[in-house]
Amino acid sequence: MDFTVKEHSSAELQETVTENNTAIKYASGTAPVYATPALVALMEHAAVVAVHDQLPEGCSTVGIMMNIKHTSATPIGMTVTAKAVLVEQDRRKLTFKIEGFDEAGSVGEAVHERFIIESAPFVEKAQAKLKK
Repeated sequence: MDFTVKEHSSAELQETVTENNTAIKYASGTAPVYATPALVALMEHAAVVAVHDQLPEGCSTVGIMMNIKHTSATPIGMTVTAKAVLVEQDRRKLTFKIEGFDEAGSVGEAVHERFIIESAPFVEKAQAKLKK
């Protein structure tokens, strides 16, 4: 399975901060601000979207590493944006640089790696754990 994803492929996704994605709701803190796990999920989803349409039939990507800095709190009512850009491809390993920001400026940054997999065998291998 050798193919190349378009260099600098990117995607930008947004999410409004509500009570459902705060640190309180995620149990990752006690402040009514955008949760770090929510930021991670938004950033990861942006990376997925950046390359998904370029993958061969029956393939997908899975996250294998996320190195994130969440540098500024975002209160309920504001919108958080994550912009993922593909910065490197090493065979089936994809590396993304991701920036997070709200209306007031930067809220974080990350380096995220994803691996291109064949979906059916990957799921079969995971399901086989249930039979052990």
